Formats: sequence, structure tokens, C-alpha cells
Amino acid sequence: MSWVFFTLGAVVMQTFRNALQSKLSAHMSTSGVTLSRFLFAPPIALIYLVLLYTFSNQAIPEFSSQFISYVLLASVMQIFATALMVILFKQKNFAIGAGLAKSEALVAGVLGTLFFGSQLNLFGWVGILIGAAAIFVLSGGGRKGQLSFKTVIIGLACGTCFALTSLYVREASHLLNVPFPHSAAWVLLWVLCIQTTLLASYIAIKDRSTFTSLKINAKMTFATSATSCFGSICWFSAMALQHVAYVKTLGQIEVLFTILIATFWLKNKVKQHEIIGLLLIAAAAILVMWA
Repeated sequence: MSWVFFTLGAVVMQTFRNALQSKLSAHMSTSGVTLSRFLFAPPIALIYLVLLYTFSNQAIPEFSSQFISYVLLASVMQIFATALMVILFKQKNFAIGAGLAKSEALVAGVLGTLFFGSQLNLFGWVGILIGAAAIFVLSGGGRKGQLSFKTVIIGLACGTCFALTSLYVREASHLLNVPFPHSAAWVLLWVLCIQTTLLASYIAIKDRSTFTSLKINAKMTFATSATSCFGSICWFSAMALQHVAYVKTLGQIEVLFTILIATFWLKNKVKQHEIIGLLLIAAAAILVMWA
């Protein structure tokens, strides 16, 4: 059950990271906000890996061509997914778009079963479907006039890219001849280095002024990178231990945390559809933990 604790840790870090990225999106371009997620993360990931080897020494793994292909694909997919999420921040009906982005759990279940050899049981599938329904209800997708075609497409594309990222990460970690958590840490370091190099190179060619914006917002950029890296450590660890679809379904309780904060701290009134959605998320979480 350790994957459950890693997932919960990832959810907490992701909640803070999304809030920081949302604030940054008002001050810089989509590519700049996307880079803020990765810019300072590789050194943190390297320190984590060194600490693992300090307390539990293992051999340096062999990095096959298949491993490199998987981490490259995961890196590119996550860049696209993050960029699409930043675009969703700027949509008028962001809640619905963000809800559709959470379709990654269902997409991961389908793609994992069809192409990655995942074997999910009945409880798992029911939990995934209930979780998808919960996010749709919470986002207000069932209310008339709330859906726009553009937001639907961006949200679903975002969810698909996140799902593929997670599936490739899991496959890459299973190719390394070292035990968990070293395997997950190596994949994380590779992915972060590739992402930072690719995106920084693109920005250097297309829009160097973005680096100025990142420098002006250095503290928030570092906080975004740090929370993102800590969250990724938890996500990668959870996905190395459990099927991606189960991890992502449990991860939907991020919405629960957000609404609880809004209710008890910000004193916002909970709406009926939110109560229904929260109950569905709770049911989905219980089912995937028992799966």
C-alpha cells in the first residue's frame, strides 16, 4: 500500500504547483510557465538520487536504447501536457477544462490495457469510471451552456498526454536492473534533464525575453520547480509500484483537497453537484485501493 502514500504526497505537491503556475501564467508566456516546472528540478532530483545511493548502495543501471526511447517520449508528452494545462488556465471555463484533463486516469486504463500490458480487475475499472464521472460532475460539465468545443478538445488532449507520460515512465522504470526506489529516481532524473534541455533550447531560439520574465519571478519559479520535483518523485514512485490508472484515479482526490480548503478556510459554500462529485471521488478512491 506504499503507492497510496506516494500518491497522496504527489497530490499535495501538485496542488501547490498548480496554484503557483496559475499565478505565473499572468506574467509570462505559456512556454515560460511550462519551463518553470522543470528549470530548477534536475539538481533536486540529483540530490535525491545521491541520497538514495548513500543509504542503500546499488549498481549503476544499464540504460538501453528502449529505455532512452521511453524517457524521451515521456519527456515530450509531459511538456505538451503541461503547455496544454497552462492554456487551460487561460480559458473562461477553466474548471471544465481542468476536469477533462483529469480524464488521464480513464485514458491510462484504456491505453495501458491495449498497448502496455496492464491487467486491471473489475474493482479497478469500476473505480476508474466512477472517478471519471466524478470529475465531470465537479467541473460542471453536465450543466447547460458550460461546455465549449475548444475547451473540451484542449482538456482531452491534455489528459491523453499526461496518461502517455505516466505509462512511458512506468515502462522505463521497469527496464532498469536496479530495485525501487532507485529505478524511479533514475527515470525522474533523465526525464527532467531532457525536458529542461529541450524547452530551454526552444525558448532560447524563439523568445529569449522569457528568460527575463523567469528571472524577475525567480522566487516563484524556484518554488514551482521544487514543488513539481517533489511531486514527481512521489508520482514516479507510485507508478513504479502500481498501475498508472489506479494511481491517477486515487490522485483525483486533489479536487477534494481543493474544495475542502475553499470551504473551511475561504468559507465558500459547497454546491450540490460538488457534494455529489466528492462522494463519487471517495467511492472511486476506495475501489482502486482495494483493487
